[in-house]
Amino acid sequence: MAVERTFVMIKPDGVRRGLIGEVISRFERKGLKIVALKMLQMTREQAEELYSVHRDKPFFNDLVKFVTSGPVVVMIVEGESAISVVRTLIGPTDGRKAPPGTIRGDFALSIQENIVHASDSPESFEREHKIFF
Repeated sequence: MAVERTFVMIKPDGVRRGLIGEVISRFERKGLKIVALKMLQMTREQAEELYSVHRDKPFFNDLVKFVTSGPVVVMIVEGESAISVVRTLIGPTDGRKAPPGTIRGDFALSIQENIVHASDSPESFEREHKIFF
């Protein structure tokens, strides 16, 4: 197993609901290390770049509007197999279907308001983290 890095964003709903510490502590308790972190108000340009893979989908504009609706916390997380470990910790995109014990299973209200975004591959990490760091 290799040490790798992944990009994670706590979305506006997670920030509004006061879940920043909860999300970070779950990563840290798993043994992952936060190597970069900042809170910011995402611009429309950053949001469109982050979600560019969804540009042609009908929900794209709503997604951009949502992630720019309030502050977010962006971070780079490091550890053994960090990408797959983080994806397991956060659970499936649809929080209504995510198992209890995952971040989305415990806190997500919908597909859009699902608390976190995380890179799903090394290629996604390389593209996504450069938008913010």
